[in-house]
Amino acid sequence: MECLFVQLRILTKKVLSCNFRNDRVTDTSSNNKRIAKNTMLLYFRMILTMLVTLYTSRVVLNTLGVEDFGIFNVVGGIVVIFSFLNLAMSSATQRFLSFELGKKNLAQFARVFSMSINIHALIALIIFVLAETIGLWFVNTHLVIPTERMVAANWVYQCAILSFMVTVMSVPYNASIIAHERMGVFAYISILEVSLKLLIVFILQWLTFDKLKLYAVLLLIVSVVIRVIYGIYCKAKLEGCQYVWVKDKALFKILSSYAGWNLWGNLAGVGMDQGVNILLNVFFGPVVNAARGIAYQVGAAIHLFVANFQVAVNPQIVKSYASKDYDYMYTLIYKSSKYSYYLLLFLSLPVFFETEYILNLWLGEVPNSAALFTKLVLVAVLIDCLSGSLMAGAQASGRIKVYQSVVGGLLLLIVPFSFFGLKLYGDPIVPFYINIIVLIIALFCRLLILKNLIKLSIYKFLEQVLLPVILVTVLSVVMPYYIKSLFNISFFRLMLISLATSFSVLCSIFIVGMTKGERAFILNKIRHFAK
Repeated sequence: MECLFVQLRILTKKVLSCNFRNDRVTDTSSNNKRIAKNTMLLYFRMILTMLVTLYTSRVVLNTLGVEDFGIFNVVGGIVVIFSFLNLAMSSATQRFLSFELGKKNLAQFARVFSMSINIHALIALIIFVLAETIGLWFVNTHLVIPTERMVAANWVYQCAILSFMVTVMSVPYNASIIAHERMGVFAYISILEVSLKLLIVFILQWLTFDKLKLYAVLLLIVSVVIRVIYGIYCKAKLEGCQYVWVKDKALFKILSSYAGWNLWGNLAGVGMDQGVNILLNVFFGPVVNAARGIAYQVGAAIHLFVANFQVAVNPQIVKSYASKDYDYMYTLIYKSSKYSYYLLLFLSLPVFFETEYILNLWLGEVPNSAALFTKLVLVAVLIDCLSGSLMAGAQASGRIKVYQSVVGGLLLLIVPFSFFGLKLYGDPIVPFYINIIVLIIALFCRLLILKNLIKLSIYKFLEQVLLPVILVTVLSVVMPYYIKSLFNISFFRLMLISLATSFSVLCSIFIVGMTKGERAFILNKIRHFAK
């Protein structure tokens, strides 16, 4: 794993820095070094978080039981449904803060920061009202929850509301840290966060209070503590992050208009996720929600590797657009998409081939269908990771009306299609297949839109991204598939397949997944390291 990170750091520096005009070499090199450094810091944060999450998920599942774990998953998901309001404004805040820094306009940055706090306070109030009316009614009348656990479910729901409001108010501060590319802050504060969450696990085992209620309350306390720490850091260390009352109708209109179109896209994303979760609860009960929750935890843990890389790259995409350095922006989009996929493939293939054994090793008691759900979630995550930089490119342009309308509309169709699929087939696996199909269609729609939006070349994306990742994927699965057919399920086979997938993925990337210049760079680095 350490070897992979070293290679990724080398590749990040190289592949994002080649083929630029001479007058931009210095700035580009500096930007690429910053991206590489921030990526490594975010990986440190992510590995620590993932290790604690893997351990705590097992303990929490065993402590709460499958039924209570499913209740926690679906009830908390009701609050997340209202996050489309916050996600819309979050994207707007991130884009405009990065844009103003790209233009080196600190005065306007400070105004955007203060105005975004005002808007997020309004969003938190709206979410509170919606959650305590429509959401509360839905939880108590439509979710499939055992009668004796309804009181505990309401505890979870109220804590989730408060925790989510805290998260909403944290957005401007976190967006400022990302815009300033201070990724080390996330790494350091995450040490405290995961330590507190680890402490929660032990408290659950020590105290005899209702475990589900206690778990919800403790998570709320942790979210409040972390929010306060981020706020203190931003006010003390980042210029322009001191809140002042701003009354600027023009700025409010610009931010809210941009967020308005994001609203549709984020409503679709949340609806796609939590809408399907609710459908599974209504059709099959909380046990299936528990299986789906496990599958998405695995997918989220692996996707964090890619998400952290893209978090480090995306501010540079926005800043490049703001400074009209379009060639650099295109290169960042192509390279980020391609290497995000490679990294995810490297990590997900062993899990894909050995899902059943890994889940048993991790959880002990595995909910039915969790293994199959996990495999399909991994496929969906692989497809979706190709779109991360495309979305950043669209956000950078500021013209997102068509993008959000088309892509958001496609993603939102997953919910009604899943409903009819469940009605027709009665199989909980149907929504997962529908999700994969729609994500593929959405990828090509994004390319068509970005061709007109930022003049992104579809041909170059197909040539430099899609074709290499398909070839690498096909070549990488041959060896582990053959090994799996030779041995019975065991820890030995897990280790053998892990080694085989690592070898086949890295070789495939080197042979067919890199350009000639990238291969030459890697060989030179190997020779230099050998000396």
